[in-house]
Amino acid sequence: MNTNYEFATQRIRLTFLQQIKLNAGNKYIALYKAIKNCIQKQELPHNWVIPSTRSLADSLELSRTTVIKAYELLMLEKLMIVRPGAGYRVFSEQQRPPLVPVNNSLEADSYPGISEKGASFLKNISILNRQNNEVIAFKPGLPPIDIFPINQWKNLLNSYWRYIKASDLSYGQSTGTALLKMQICTYLQVSRNIKCSPEQVIVVSGSLQSIYLVASALIDKGDGVVLEDPTFPNVHSIFKSSLATLLPIPINSEGIDMDALAAVACHQPKLIHITPSDHYPLGIKMSLQRRLELLAWASKNKALLIENDYEHEIGNLKNSLPTLFSLDKEQRTIYLGTFNRLLYPSIRLGYMILPTHLVPVIEALQEHSHRFVPPSLQMVMGQFIEKNYLFQHLKTLGEVAQERADCFRKHFEENNHSMHIHQQPFNSLHFVGHFNKTKSIAEESQMIKLLDKNNLSVYPLSTCFIEQEPQTGFILGYSTVRPVVIKQKIKQLIQLLQEK
Repeated sequence: MNTNYEFATQRIRLTFLQQIKLNAGNKYIALYKAIKNCIQKQELPHNWVIPSTRSLADSLELSRTTVIKAYELLMLEKLMIVRPGAGYRVFSEQQRPPLVPVNNSLEADSYPGISEKGASFLKNISILNRQNNEVIAFKPGLPPIDIFPINQWKNLLNSYWRYIKASDLSYGQSTGTALLKMQICTYLQVSRNIKCSPEQVIVVSGSLQSIYLVASALIDKGDGVVLEDPTFPNVHSIFKSSLATLLPIPINSEGIDMDALAAVACHQPKLIHITPSDHYPLGIKMSLQRRLELLAWASKNKALLIENDYEHEIGNLKNSLPTLFSLDKEQRTIYLGTFNRLLYPSIRLGYMILPTHLVPVIEALQEHSHRFVPPSLQMVMGQFIEKNYLFQHLKTLGEVAQERADCFRKHFEENNHSMHIHQQPFNSLHFVGHFNKTKSIAEESQMIKLLDKNNLSVYPLSTCFIEQEPQTGFILGYSTVRPVVIKQKIKQLIQLLQEK
C-alpha cells in the first residue's frame, strides 16, 4: 500500500472509532465526521493523498457504498477533491494552527536564559548577507549555473547508486571520504601548487562552516582576530558572534596594510583572516612581497592565518601568485576552498586544508556537530575531479565569465549617470558599483529594497566595512546572467536608479 495511504488510513481509523460511538448505526456519517475532523485539525494536511474508496473500505471493514457517501459529503463541503489519475486529495485553505499553544501568562524569567555566545549570534545575524533566493540578477556569489554539466553529474550520481553496497549506507567519516580528500589534494597540487596529505583535508559544507569550526576551536572571549576592512559580512558576523576582539585593518594597493597591522600587535591576535588572491569585495590581489611579510609577521607574533581562497580559479587565470599555504614553512596557514562558487551554490561542498596540529580538534568538533557531508555527494565530486570533468568545466567557466564580465561592464557604463564600476582586473564573479554622488547608508538601503521589489538582487557595499567610514554602493554578481538578459536587466536597473 502507498505510504501516504497508510498514514491517512491510520489517522482516519483512530478518529472513526471515536465517531462511531457517537453515531451508532450511521457509519457513513461517522466516517465523514472522522475525516473532516482530521482535516480541520491539520492531521491530514492540504493536498495529502486519501485512500481510494475500495482501499479504505477494505481497511475499515466497511462497504464501499458507505465510503463513497462519506467522500461525497466531503467533496460537497470542498474539503476533498478528486483529480483524474491522481485520486482523492485533501483540500483545505485553513491556516495551520500553532503546533505549540502560546502561553502568554509565563514571564520571560520562567525559562533558562540563552548563553552569552548564543545571544551574540542572535544579535549579529543582521550582519549576514541574506536576500531573496529566487532572484539571480545580479546576486553576488553565484557562478554561471546555466553552464553546469548536469548530464555528467547525473550520470556519475546514477552510477554511484547503481553499484552501491548496503554497507556503504552507514555513517561516513567526519573529515570526508578517502576518494574526495585524495582528489582535492591532487586538484590543489595542480591548480595552486599546494602540497598536502589527505589527512589534512576536512570536507565541509562551505567556507562559512570552515570559519565557524576554526573560531570554535581557537577563539575564546576577547581573543584578537585580524580582519581586512572591508571584508565578507558573513566572516565579520561569525567572529563578532564568537565574542572575539575584532581588529579591522585597512588594505592598500598591495593588500593588508602592514603598518596598521603592526599597530595591533599588542593585542596578540590569534587569527588573521585574509583573501589574498582576490580581496573581497574590492578585488585587490596581494603582492608576493606582502605575502612574505605577512607570514613573517605571523611567525613573530605567534598567529595563525586563514587564507580564504574563494574563487581562486578566476582570480588566478592571469598573473597567478603562490598561495600563503605553499609559502608557509611553519604550518601557520589554514587554507579554505569551496565548490559552491564554481559549480552551484546548493551543492554545499567545500574544504579546508589544516596544519597537522589542528586536525584533531577540528575533527572532534565535526564529530560533535555537523558529523559529515553526505558520502554520496562526496563520491560523485571525487569522480568529477578524477575524470577531469572539473578542469573542463573550469575552462568553460573562465571563458563564459570573461564574456559576461565584458558585457556587464559595457552596458553598465553606457548611459549610467548614477553609478560607475570600481576599476579592478578580472579577478572574481562580481563587480563593485560606486555612486557618482555620495549616498547615505539609508539611501543605499532604500535603493536595494526598490531593486528587490523589481526582481533585482544586489548586496550593499556598506555592510562590508567594520570600523573605517563605510563606502556605499552595490556588489553586483554578473556571471550567472546570460548576455542578452544582462543587457535587459542593466537597462531596468539604470531606469530604477534614475527614478530614485
